[in-house]
Amino acid sequence: MTKATSPMRRLALLLAGLLVSAAGFAAGPALDLEPANTQLGNRAMMQRGAALYMNYCAGCHSLQYLRYSRLAADLGLTEEQVMANLAFLPDARFGDAIGVSMSKEQGTALFGKAPPDLSLVARSRGVDWLYGFLKSFYADPTAQTGWNNKLLANASMPHVLWELQGTQEARFATSDDPRAEPVIEKLELVQAGVLSPAQYDAALRDLVTFLEYAGEPAALKRQSLGVWVLLYLALFTLLAWLLKREYWKDVH
Repeated sequence: MTKATSPMRRLALLLAGLLVSAAGFAAGPALDLEPANTQLGNRAMMQRGAALYMNYCAGCHSLQYLRYSRLAADLGLTEEQVMANLAFLPDARFGDAIGVSMSKEQGTALFGKAPPDLSLVARSRGVDWLYGFLKSFYADPTAQTGWNNKLLANASMPHVLWELQGTQEARFATSDDPRAEPVIEKLELVQAGVLSPAQYDAALRDLVTFLEYAGEPAALKRQSLGVWVLLYLALFTLLAWLLKREYWKDVH
């Protein structure tokens, strides 16, 4: 006769199964991603990244959770600097969220689907993935846009930074199995861009740093507040130690 499982044991087994499943789902396929080495809080990097974003990305992608006024305050810019150099919509106002001139209908007609808002892309995908994605475009004559991406195959986004990076071509690994899916072995730069590879990597770090900031502007406030919290704890610890020494000095 089988011994009945207690309710608590059944609950424990269920929770263990859920944890194992969640861990397997979260792990997903392993990706060998190059570190983005972003520097959240580096105003110079964020300013350069904002300029890159507005010049190359803002035509299709909005930042609906970030306002021009907040951008100015966090990046150390004046209203005049932001509105003259970073706000390209004709009806944009300083208190507006960063919008986009392209309508959803236009985006769908051009790319098959409307380009997404990028406010949270660095948080949802991760800065390393975003950095790798922007480095992994290669020319593909069979694609609708003329470009493909090693990290995200058949991406509908064209390589908007190709003038800076240049043109890469995919080199595929050889296989004896004719039914095997082609595997990209490496990407080779066949036409140089305006920037050298090292300069392009640095520009991408600026851009990804800006998008990391755009995903959570309050992180800058937390960083500055954290310094004061640590100083307070250090001072409180010192005072507590002095009080303890004074209280116990006559106790033997």
